[in-house]
Amino acid sequence: MNPPADAQAVLLDYFRRHLPGATAEELAAIGSLFEGRRLARHEVLVRAGEVARVGAFVARGCLRSFVVDEKGKEHIVQFAPENWWISDQNSLNRHEPAQFTIDAVEDSEVLLFDATFFRKLSQITPDFPEFFHRLLQNNVRTLQRRLVLTLSAPAEQRYVDFLQTYPTLARRLPQRMIASYLGVTPESLSRIRRELAGH
Repeated sequence: MNPPADAQAVLLDYFRRHLPGATAEELAAIGSLFEGRRLARHEVLVRAGEVARVGAFVARGCLRSFVVDEKGKEHIVQFAPENWWISDQNSLNRHEPAQFTIDAVEDSEVLLFDATFFRKLSQITPDFPEFFHRLLQNNVRTLQRRLVLTLSAPAEQRYVDFLQTYPTLARRLPQRMIASYLGVTPESLSRIRRELAGH
């Protein structure tokens, strides 16, 4: 299925910004590597325990990745709003069971890529290595910061970091999901929000 025109436009605008040297022909070739898909709210894209076949670039809406512990409690690892990438990269590349479930938090339009995407992209544009390096650096930096905050920072600081990382999501997400991401109860999140609003 070809990506919807508006989703394709978001994707191509993303690559124009991140690969400024790419020609119109290269951008068209990059666009052809994706398959468009609409996800309904709560629809699962990747299920933990199964091999991931795709990752996603989010053109509209929001996805999340999460794990469920032995008590059935969800722990959200990442949100992916517009212009974010999301995948279980280890499962996609190594064909191992996925660690995370990825689903849609909102009705979403995504552009899917498979395990061959980065190899094919490197054949299309010579600027790929620098792009991939930046993408990987950003991902590692985000994950490292999240790990350090989770292990050592108070909940208030973790919430402020959430607002900085995902400035569009505070009013879009259910409170229970933000609390799950922060590792606090919804009641604690309500208290944190009240205290910050009072400052």
